[in-house]
Amino acid sequence: MIALDTNILARFYVEDPGDPEAAKQRPIAYEIFTTSPSLFVPLTVVLELEWVLRAFYRFDAAQVTQVMEHLLGLPNVNVEEVDRIAAALEHLGQGLDFADALHLAGSRHCEALYTFDDRRFARRAQRLSRRPSVVVPKTFPNLPGPDAT
Repeated sequence: MIALDTNILARFYVEDPGDPEAAKQRPIAYEIFTTSPSLFVPLTVVLELEWVLRAFYRFDAAQVTQVMEHLLGLPNVNVEEVDRIAAALEHLGQGLDFADALHLAGSRHCEALYTFDDRRFARRAQRLSRRPSVVVPKTFPNLPGPDAT
C-alpha cells in the first residue's frame, strides 16, 4: 500500500494550466491513481486537501464534496476514517466548516464539544440539531474564579 500526500491528490483533482510544475505533475498523479492497486489517504491529508481546494483553488462546498465523494468511492483507495469523513461532508453541505464538521463527526460519542473561539460553529451545530452539542463555556462549575488564590 502506498500513502498519498495532499499535493498528489490536488494534482489529480485540479487542472492548473497556469502552473508549469502542476502541468508536469498532473499526469504522474493520474498514473499513480489509475495503476496503483492499493493507496492510502490519511485523515490529515483529507483535511488539508479540503483547505487547499477551498482556500487556494476557491472551490465551493459543492465542489469540495464532489471531489471528496469521488475520492471515497475509488476502489483502490483506502481513506482513513471514511465514515467520519462522510458524516463531515453531510455537515459541510449544511453550512458547517469542514474542519468543524470533522471535529463534530469525531465527537459523536460525546455529550458535548467545547470551544472558546467559535460561536458561529456552536450556533450552526445547534441550528442543525447535530450531536454532540457544541458549547462555548463561560464558566465551569468546579473551577475557581480568576481571583481565587
